[in-house]
Amino acid sequence: MDYISLLFRSIFIDNMIFSFYLGMCSFLAVSKNVKTSFGLGIAVTFILTLTLPINYLLENFVFKEGALKWINESFANVDLSFLSFIVFIAVIASFVQLVEMIIERYSPSLYNSLGIFLPLIAVNCAILGGSLFMQQREFANLGEATIYGLGSGIGWMLAIVGMAAVREKLEFSNIPKPLRGYGIVLVVTGLMGLAYLSFSGVKL
Repeated sequence: MDYISLLFRSIFIDNMIFSFYLGMCSFLAVSKNVKTSFGLGIAVTFILTLTLPINYLLENFVFKEGALKWINESFANVDLSFLSFIVFIAVIASFVQLVEMIIERYSPSLYNSLGIFLPLIAVNCAILGGSLFMQQREFANLGEATIYGLGSGIGWMLAIVGMAAVREKLEFSNIPKPLRGYGIVLVVTGLMGLAYLSFSGVKL
C-alpha cells in the first residue's frame, strides 16, 4: 500500500507540472499535438524511471557523508555530496542520449517532431527535479525511488497530453485576440493546476 500511495501521490498530488511547474519549457512548446506529446511523455517517463534508482544508489552508496564506509571504516567521514549535482546530470544525459538514438532509429517522424526538445530532456528541470526531490526526501529504499520516478514521469506525461488535447480543441474555438497563442495556454495551465490542487485534500 505504501508503494501504491507513493505512486498516486507522485502522479496527482506532487505533479511535476501542476504542483511545482517544472519542465514548463518543453511542456508549452511541444503540447500542440497529442501524438508528439505522448511520445515525449513516454521518453520522460522512461528516463525518470531509470535514472532515479541509479541516482539513489549513487547518493546512498557514494555521495552521502559516510556512504563509502561499505568499502572501509576509514572512509566513514568522507563526504562527496558536492559531486552529486553534476553526476546526476551526467547520468540523465547518458540516458537521454540512449533514448534519442532509439527514437531516431525506430520512429524518425517522432524524432523530427520533437526536434531540439528531445536532447533538451537532459536539462529538463523536471528530470533533474526528480533526483533532487529523491535526495531531499530520503526515500527508505530503492523501490520507493523507482516508484517515485515512474509516478513523476506518468504525471508529467498526463499533464502534457492533457494540455495537447485541449490545445487541439482550442484551434477551432473563437478565442479573444489578446489571449491567442501562449496567452490562452498559460490560462489553461493555471486552471488545470487549480484542478490538480483538489487532489491535495485526498488521503492516500
